[in-house]
Amino acid sequence: MSTGSVILLACAAFVGALGILITYFGRVELIAGYDPDRVTDEEGLASFIGTNALAVAGLLVVLALVEFTEPADGAATDVAWIVFFVAVVALAGWMVVGSRRYERERDHER
Repeated sequence: MSTGSVILLACAAFVGALGILITYFGRVELIAGYDPDRVTDEEGLASFIGTNALAVAGLLVVLALVEFTEPADGAATDVAWIVFFVAVVALAGWMVVGSRRYERERDHER
């Protein structure tokens, strides 16, 4: 197994562990920017963010498999990295925007 595949699988395990802790154990404090005073639905937020983290972990596993099965100069590996990058950026944006529905509006002080 190539070093790149091992590193990707280790990253997948780490992100997957975070996703499991958030989704199934309700560890919302692991979410960056989590503010308990603003969140209205902790269970919903945990499910939403944790599930998306698990999706990122799945993408990492797929990328590791492509890296492992494709020769070092293969075009499929390049395409897989581009798809992975676009998908992770899209998922991150989706998580930022989607998490807003679990928060109350900020009080605007003037």
